[in-house]
Amino acid sequence: MAREAVKARERKRQKLVARYAEKRAQLKAEGDYVALDKLPRNSSPVRLHNRCKLTGRPKGYMRKFGISRVTFREMASAGKIPGVTKASW
Repeated sequence: MAREAVKARERKRQKLVARYAEKRAQLKAEGDYVALDKLPRNSSPVRLHNRCKLTGRPKGYMRKFGISRVTFREMASAGKIPGVTKASW
């Protein structure tokens, strides 16, 4: 499980990206790269990384569910995800 500080840092980046998204798009359209460079680094969407909402795991992230593959497997086996069943043949 990821440290709380790592998860908090990622949430902070998401807020910054949302706050500066409109301004960033406007500056890009104008071609004003000097002003764009003065915005906070963490306001760039490129710096975001998908993490599991429950554990904070950065790898094996499933976009459709917002959780990691490990957490998904545990929850699916326990029947906590509607419509998902274990395949067997």
